[in-house]
Amino acid sequence: MSASTIYVIGHKNPDTDSICSAMAYARLRAAQGLEGVQAARAGNINRQTEFVLDELALPVPPVLTDVHPRVRDVVGEHVVTIAQDAPLSRALELFHLHSIRMLPVVDGDNRPLGALFLKRVSERFLVPRQEKDIRRVQASPSSIMKCLKASAPNLVDAESVENLDLYVGAMDSATFHGRMEGLDPRRMILVTGDRIKILREAVELGVRVLIVTGSLPVPPEILEAGVRNQVTIISTPFDTATTSWLTRLSTPVHHLVKDDFTTVSALDRLEDLRLKLLHSDDPGVVVLDGEGRVCGVATKSNLLRPSPVKLILVDHNELGQAVNGADKVEIIEVVDHHRLGNFHTDHPIRFINQPLGSTCSVVASLYRQSGIEPDRVTAGLMLAGLLSDTVILKSPTTTDTDRELAKWLGGLSGFDPQDFGKRIFSAGSALAAYPSPRHLVLADFKEYDAGEQKFGVGQVEVVSFQEFHNLKDAIVDTLSKIKEERHLDVVGLLVTDIVQETSLLLALGGKELPYVISYPQVEENIYELRGVLSRKKQLVPHLLKVLKGI
Repeated sequence: MSASTIYVIGHKNPDTDSICSAMAYARLRAAQGLEGVQAARAGNINRQTEFVLDELALPVPPVLTDVHPRVRDVVGEHVVTIAQDAPLSRALELFHLHSIRMLPVVDGDNRPLGALFLKRVSERFLVPRQEKDIRRVQASPSSIMKCLKASAPNLVDAESVENLDLYVGAMDSATFHGRMEGLDPRRMILVTGDRIKILREAVELGVRVLIVTGSLPVPPEILEAGVRNQVTIISTPFDTATTSWLTRLSTPVHHLVKDDFTTVSALDRLEDLRLKLLHSDDPGVVVLDGEGRVCGVATKSNLLRPSPVKLILVDHNELGQAVNGADKVEIIEVVDHHRLGNFHTDHPIRFINQPLGSTCSVVASLYRQSGIEPDRVTAGLMLAGLLSDTVILKSPTTTDTDRELAKWLGGLSGFDPQDFGKRIFSAGSALAAYPSPRHLVLADFKEYDAGEQKFGVGQVEVVSFQEFHNLKDAIVDTLSKIKEERHLDVVGLLVTDIVQETSLLLALGGKELPYVISYPQVEENIYELRGVLSRKKQLVPHLLKVLKGI
C-alpha cells in the first residue's frame, strides 16, 4: 500500500484563483507541518493561469482527474507466492509463516497458474475419509524427496507425477508378505526402517518408491536389486511417523490449484473489487500488474483499509464540481468563498468559507492568522488569483478586505496590483488564441442544479466584444454539443468586457428560456447583462432563481 498523499485541489476546469489558491494553501499547510501535502489540478489550465505561472517561474501542478480508490491502494507491496512444482508441505509452511489463507501458484515468470486456499487444503487432508483415500498420494519421486529433505540412492522417472498408495512396513516380514498379496507394487510407496527382510521383499516385488527412514544405511544388495527392478530408493532423516505424514503432503501444488480463480488489475477501482469478492465463493482474488504478473492478493479485509489519497478542496465545495471520485476518498478540509452546496462528510472537518472576492483572499487571511509571512512567489500567486477573480478589484464581489489584501500581497510580491492585473487579463483575453471553441467554453466552466433543472456556464474575459461576435456561430455549435453530452437543460458562456465592465450571455435552453431569463435579448441566444462582472455573485444566483420556476 502506497504512503498517504494529501492533494490540495480546486474544481474541474480550473481558473486562476483555483490553481493559485491550491498552490498557496499547500505551501501554508506544509509550513505548518502537515506531511504529504501537495497541490494538484483537476483539469487543464487556461491561458491566463499559464501566464501567471510563467511570470512566477513556477511549474504547473500535476493533473489529477480521477481519485477513485484503486486496488493497488489497499493491497500490500509484498506478495507471497509459491512455485508450481513446490510440494504441498511448503504451501502449509507459508500459510503458517505469513498468517495467510490464500497462495497464488505461479510459473517461472511470476504469472498465475491458479490459487491455493488453506480451507480447501485442510478439508482435503484433515477430514477423515475412507482408508483408500487417506493412503492415496499424488506425487513424483522428486516432490517426495523435496518434502522429506531426502537423498536418493536410486531414482527412476524422477519427475513423473503418479497416483500412488502409501504403506508402512512396521511389522513382521510374514505379516508384511500377507498384506502385499494382491496389491500392485508399481502403485506403492513403502516406508520402513532397517528391516532387512521387508526391504529385500520390497525391491524384489518392484515397489514404485521405497523410503528408508532415520538416514539408516541401505545395504548394497538391496540397492542392486532396486536398480535392477526399477525401484526408486529414497533415504530421509525423518522417523517413520513423520515420514508418513510428510509424504502425504508431497503433492506438487499445481495439481491441487483451482484454475478458475478470479483476478483483478491493480488499477481496477476498489468498488469493482468489492463486487467481485461479494459474488465469489473464494476468500480472495489474485492481483495482476500491467504485464499480467502477480503483484498482490486482495481479500475482504483489504476493503476495510482506507485509501492513501486524501483531499483538501479549495475554491469549491460541491462534489459535482470536484475531481472524479472525490466522494470515495476522505476530504479533510475545505477552503472556499462560494455558496454552500450539497456537501456531506462522515466526520467533522476543517471547513473555511468566507464571503471574500477570491479563495486566494481566504488563503492570504489564513497566512496572516497563522503568523506565517508568504515569500515573494507565494504572495504573487495569491495576488494573481485575487485579481483574476475580482476582475482587478472591479467585481461587485470585491470587499474592503480584498482591497487591503491586494495591497499587502503587492508589497510582499513586488507587483503593482493594477499593472499586474492588466497584464494577467491581457494574456487571457484573446479568444482566438484558444486551441478550439470547446477549449474556450470549458476553460472555466461550472455546472449547477436548480431544482430539477441542471445548467452549466463558462466565463471568459475580453477587452472588446468584437472578437466574440466573430466566433459566435462556432461557440453556439460547441455549446449545443456540450448541452447534449452532459445532459444539461441550459448551457451558456458569459463573456465579460473588463474595460466596459459589462457582459454578454450566450445561452441555449428550452423555448421558454427567453421569457424567464429576464435579461434583454440583443440577438438570438444572446442576452445583455449590463454591469455584470461576476458569474458567482450576479449571474448564478439569478439563474438558480428563475430556472427553479420552470
